[in-house]
Amino acid sequence: MNARAGGITGDGDALRGTVDDDDTPRGTAAGNEADDALPGAQTVRRAMAILRLVACGQERGVRLIDLVRMSGLNRPTVHRLLKTLVQEGAVEQDAATRRYLIGGEISLLGLARTRRFPLLTLADPYLAELADQVGDTVFLSVRHGHDSICIGRKTGHHPIQVLSIEVGVRRPLGLGVSGVALLSCLDASESAAIVQANAARLAVAGESVDDILRRVDQARASGIAHAPNGLMPGTSAVALAIRADDREPLGAVTVTAMADRLAGGRLAQVVERMRDRAQAIARRHAEVSERRR
Repeated sequence: MNARAGGITGDGDALRGTVDDDDTPRGTAAGNEADDALPGAQTVRRAMAILRLVACGQERGVRLIDLVRMSGLNRPTVHRLLKTLVQEGAVEQDAATRRYLIGGEISLLGLARTRRFPLLTLADPYLAELADQVGDTVFLSVRHGHDSICIGRKTGHHPIQVLSIEVGVRRPLGLGVSGVALLSCLDASESAAIVQANAARLAVAGESVDDILRRVDQARASGIAHAPNGLMPGTSAVALAIRADDREPLGAVTVTAMADRLAGGRLAQVVERMRDRAQAIARRHAEVSERRR
């Protein structure tokens, strides 16, 4: 039996994927201002921002009103961009729900780079081992700009597997335990700036900046991000970062399960095994990196 959850969860790099009400990119680095003066540069940036937002909906899709709220662009601009993206096959619109989804053209383009995630190849056996040890579902997520992206998933042997998210899901950092774990590795000012930049998208998901920052502080102190109440009723999730020395984390490992399986003494046992496998992944990554020098 599998427990699944879906829904809008976030999009891409907030510095590039979010714009203010005046339709100018918010948080754009000074070096990009000259680029925006080039013919079509701003349109490309806006189109990429919309694509990242659409990607967050996966198979469920995203409503036009949510794209407007999360992007900060006005409705006519978003609609115009979507119309062009649909014409190019980059976006599709479900005729029944009117929601927008990533189109076949984007999926086909992605096939050109099937080896873009060496961490997944490296971590795969350790994730499988962890799923076998704890019996529950294990996820691997990485940071991409102001997002976390799930790039791998392994199921365990327990009869009920909590498949809370699918591989490929993009969420603004702070939404979900993996994003909290990744943010907890950054200094307080940087993590706060990222969460604030993601405020509009977090609000669409029903989350506030203050609540997210409180969870990040708790994770920074404890070394884990734990959600006793997961995305689905009766479920729970715990995540911790894969640390490489004092640098930015390589990624985050998450375990999801029915709530009674991530409580009390069993939670401590699961976290201990997660730490062991995360450290093994970090060591293996260091070995491979050293050979490539």
